[in-house]
Amino acid sequence: MGKGVKTAVIGSVFAVMVGGAGYGAYNIVSALNSDTGGPGASGRSVKTGPPSGDEIKETSKKFFAAWEKGQAAEAATYTNNDAAAQPLLTAYGEDAHITGVRITPGTSQGATVPFTVKATVSYDGKSKPLTYKSELTVVRGQTTGRALVDWQPSVVHPQLQKGDTLVTGESANPEIEAVDRNGAVLTKDKYPSLGPILDELRTKYGDDAGGTPGVELAIRHDAEGSADTTLVTLAKGRPGKLRTTLSANAQAAAEQAVKKYTESSVVAVKPSTGEVLAVANHRDDGFNAAFLGKLAPGSTMKILSAATLIDNGITSMNGPAPCPNEAVWRSQTFHNLTGMAPNEKATLADSFSRSCNTAFVKYADEVKVDSLTKEAENRFGLGQDNWKTGIPSFDGSVPASGGPDTAANMIGQGQVQMSPLNMASVTATAMTGRFHQPVIVSPKLDDREIATAQGLSAGTVAQLRAMMNRTATSGTAAGVMAGLGGSIGAKTGSAEVDGQSKSNSWFTGYRDDVAAAAMTQDGGHGVDAAGPIVAAVLRSGG
Repeated sequence: MGKGVKTAVIGSVFAVMVGGAGYGAYNIVSALNSDTGGPGASGRSVKTGPPSGDEIKETSKKFFAAWEKGQAAEAATYTNNDAAAQPLLTAYGEDAHITGVRITPGTSQGATVPFTVKATVSYDGKSKPLTYKSELTVVRGQTTGRALVDWQPSVVHPQLQKGDTLVTGESANPEIEAVDRNGAVLTKDKYPSLGPILDELRTKYGDDAGGTPGVELAIRHDAEGSADTTLVTLAKGRPGKLRTTLSANAQAAAEQAVKKYTESSVVAVKPSTGEVLAVANHRDDGFNAAFLGKLAPGSTMKILSAATLIDNGITSMNGPAPCPNEAVWRSQTFHNLTGMAPNEKATLADSFSRSCNTAFVKYADEVKVDSLTKEAENRFGLGQDNWKTGIPSFDGSVPASGGPDTAANMIGQGQVQMSPLNMASVTATAMTGRFHQPVIVSPKLDDREIATAQGLSAGTVAQLRAMMNRTATSGTAAGVMAGLGGSIGAKTGSAEVDGQSKSNSWFTGYRDDVAAAAMTQDGGHGVDAAGPIVAAVLRSGG
């Protein structure tokens, strides 16, 4: 499971992180150890402390035995939340048509028991084997002192979350054969990151792609609008072909790059069109953080902040942007990265390429409360909740906020929230001057209305490109971008997060007609994790 909800902080300045599983992941706290099911302990002393090894073995054995026999009500009594357990265990046999269940426990790790399930899914004369691994934990019930299975939906299947259920029958949507921009077939097996995305595309476009439904065992998710997750296909339908904007070459590079860093996400787009070339996530929860993550982007935000300073006539690339050791704004003290030497004579290009926080904070007095917001909305197309990429996505958020957050927002903290998709788009707009709303399938497929924005002047673009090129060739991104030919530019970033030993690593860059952005939770500085991911995608050539 992902990292859960955390809050980015600079002193008293907060940047809230929200999202799907992993950015606000469901943690079952239930009546949990109140053990509502099963016999009581009336007349007996209530045991306390962790369950013994014998209790763990006995409880899991009885739970498995009842589950194997399809005795949902009985199995639920061995959990600490039978009201939630019984419906799902009942659906396992009745709605999902899973029979012949055999459960083999593995070696316990403390109170946690891993196990393997082997069963058969049967429907309308068609059958397929089902095999998967899961685990359960035995806890002490607070009320009775009984040893009980700590109930979570993932006990039944590791991909189940709160409110989900299992069903077998005719698929809700016909299958699709998704292909990349050149006609190469994109499958979950070859590109694991695309699994949830292909499910979303199937849900939205399956009926329009010309296919026919098959018969399958699937997870029906509780979240409104969420696509079913297919577990077993009993009978294939006829898939309809769906052309995407993705590049198999860039996607393969993105998949390999994120595997090296846990909790990582990356997006690549084609700046001249806004077409998404690659999207990859390395997460256990299946959440598409690349499109839906809501996190403080750290200093990658300085691209947008620099554009705000330039467009409002506050300073320019070669204009002043002094970089002191610290800057105080509205009683909040801001610092630079450890070891950064001050430079009171720095230009904006100097401070941008070195990623000097204080240079941007010092201009907070000259930036109106809503200047950054207007720049984000009007020129970069962000924050208006009107992107229609083809699958669910987040448009970014740059709220007009006063107090210390006015300064914090300038350096990508405060209340600013972005996803890698948003920052890839910011980079694309900065290098072309035109905002092209990102898309993963052509809007012509469903006549959806695409978001528009004013874009940037040629003068602003020239300055942003020069500063990003300097950052990539001699600034903080030089090491990561070394060896990349063509027209290049980059910006590093890190976002401090309360409760994390390391900051979140951010990096965005471009090479010719490819722009990419990545984020790694707990990844450290931008060059530590996100940087190598972006460089690998840019190296692929899109």
